Amino acid sequence: MSKDFPSSKFERGSRIAKTGIKVGTNYAKRYLKKKTGKTNGDTDGDFHTENAKEVFKEFTNLRGTALKIAQGMSMDQGFLPEEFAEVMTQAQYSVPPINKALVRSIIKRELGDYPEKLFKHFESEAFAAASIGQVHKAELKDGRQVAIKIQYPNVRETIDSDLGLAKILVKRIVKKGANIDPYFDEVKETLLDETDYIKEGKQIDLFRERFGGLNIAIPEWVEEFSTDKVLCMTYLEGRHLGEFLKEDPDQEKRDHFGQLLWDFFHEQIKDMDYVHADTHPGNFLFTYDGKLGVIDFGCVKKFPREFFMDYLRLLPTHLDDDEKAIRNLYAKLNVINPDAENQENEDRYFKFARNYGMTFAEPYKHEVFDFGDEEFRNTIKYFTKDAPIGNEPRGNQHFLYTTRVHLGLYNLLMKMGAHINTSKSKEILSGMLDVDFGELVKASE
Repeated sequence: MSKDFPSSKFERGSRIAKTGIKVGTNYAKRYLKKKTGKTNGDTDGDFHTENAKEVFKEFTNLRGTALKIAQGMSMDQGFLPEEFAEVMTQAQYSVPPINKALVRSIIKRELGDYPEKLFKHFESEAFAAASIGQVHKAELKDGRQVAIKIQYPNVRETIDSDLGLAKILVKRIVKKGANIDPYFDEVKETLLDETDYIKEGKQIDLFRERFGGLNIAIPEWVEEFSTDKVLCMTYLEGRHLGEFLKEDPDQEKRDHFGQLLWDFFHEQIKDMDYVHADTHPGNFLFTYDGKLGVIDFGCVKKFPREFFMDYLRLLPTHLDDDEKAIRNLYAKLNVINPDAENQENEDRYFKFARNYGMTFAEPYKHEVFDFGDEEFRNTIKYFTKDAPIGNEPRGNQHFLYTTRVHLGLYNLLMKMGAHINTSKSKEILSGMLDVDFGELVKASE
């Protein structure tokens, strides 16, 4: 069902503030009940879930920046309760579209006329609705099939106010005194990029030039029907992961598309340039002619070189199982604090992070790795759900997006049960890091 939503800073601010006060009050009451032993038998998990539902309900109505924050809360960053993150994962897909009249008025304002005048055909029902915009299928007068992404009203204008109020809300949940500013600064910078559709159009062109010859299908940006709030690109035929798996594809097809995903990820690393930083199923298509379609370029990141190289060095360091080198990298990347007062907590977190890193390194130990292996999937699931220190930010702020990319890739491959040949990826990383992965793998066996 189509819905309107508040687009003024005042109304959005009032809703977020009201939600924050309610959630904060709930947590204060819960604390008092636990102190007095009057919790009526309800668990912490139930309590976190109910509060998350309150936030999700309001953020879904607000869409825009608020819903992007909800998506961010679903990422594995270790400072929200597991139950909170579980509810927030719905932000990836549970978004009602805006009404048809509003769609027409946005197109008229941005492109100068109504859709029926501009296009040979325009589908008024959106076929996809996400956090900051929704997508309609259309046909240009020259016969090209296109996808038109329309940004919800005032999304960019409310970034600062939404983030400021969301920060107040998150501070009620995370550990007291935790510094969340760098993470919010990173989210703000990315949101400014994601709400600039001209910039996204240029990224489409850039990625099309870089990867068009690698069995990767990337749409063509149609600049004459695009503005900073409306994005027109050629329409790609294909199916998303869920539809693909419903076809019960054989192992050869699963391996084929899984290998394309794996190689696309590593080719991006090799270039040390922009990285597609939103690796979730909605952004990829499996085309009927065997190509990997990449269809959303709003969230792309160019990481600082020093951070990116340190992040990549985590892989050979874990394969080598060099505890001193691992500790040094973790300290440099703010995963652990060597000067913390409670070193027992730091040691516990170090052991957790090291074992997590070992698990992420596991595929590189094999010439061909089976992402359908149940034991591996259960291990990854354990680490993404059971961090030993909750409600506390850990790691450099850029981990917000490297985690999204890396964990997202593994989740896609595990759902596909793909068998991946790692030879080419190890060659790429060996060249970048001046490391012999063959020798490291032999030593780790």
